[in-house]
Amino acid sequence: MHADLAEIIAVAGGIGIGTLVALGVLLIIGIKVWRGPKSSSGMANADEARMIQDIYHGMARMEQRVETLETLLLDQHKKGPAK
Repeated sequence: MHADLAEIIAVAGGIGIGTLVALGVLLIIGIKVWRGPKSSSGMANADEARMIQDIYHGMARMEQRVETLETLLLDQHKKGPAK
């Protein structure tokens, strides 16, 4: 019973974190669109591109961690209840 709850919490947490990151990216994009085009230097564009890449890589690492956690929980569930 505890393994089922742990699986539900892990999956819900992963989905929740992924949703928050996606909303953050959408918020950043929305702010950029709302502000409109501005004459910014190439340095600002490079910083924005680097920030978006960091967010993307962070999401990929988070996805790997969630998948690993799901695998561990499912393996534990297959072995049976903990004693």
